[in-house]
Amino acid sequence: QVQLVESGGGLVQSGGSLRLSCAASGLSFMSYATGWFRQAPGKEREFVAAISWIGDATYYPDSVKGRFRLSRDYGRNTVYLQLNSLKPEDTAVYYCAATRNLAFSNQSTYDYWGQGTQVTVSS
Repeated sequence: QVQLVESGGGLVQSGGSLRLSCAASGLSFMSYATGWFRQAPGKEREFVAAISWIGDATYYPDSVKGRFRLSRDYGRNTVYLQLNSLKPEDTAVYYCAATRNLAFSNQSTYDYWGQGTQVTVSS
């Protein structure tokens, strides 16, 4: 079975940082792209980051560029999402997902999803 498990969420003050982890079993991030999405109460799920298995190329939407950064630890089969300069509007459940599709910002292309980790940013 394929399983993705997110961790690292929590409560942080505005301007603070968190590092989220996405640990995979049943697949290798050597051959999958990993995407991150977030969903706040009452809002649509939003794409926030992706890293490709091809050259570890990364993509971020304008809303998080310069604040969020992806990295991989292939030995641990884990992807990390570093969240810096957090704002209250970043408060959401953050999900990681895996795909072999190039349409990284489209959640419908992802085959596997984690159950999410809560990030709460206080004012």
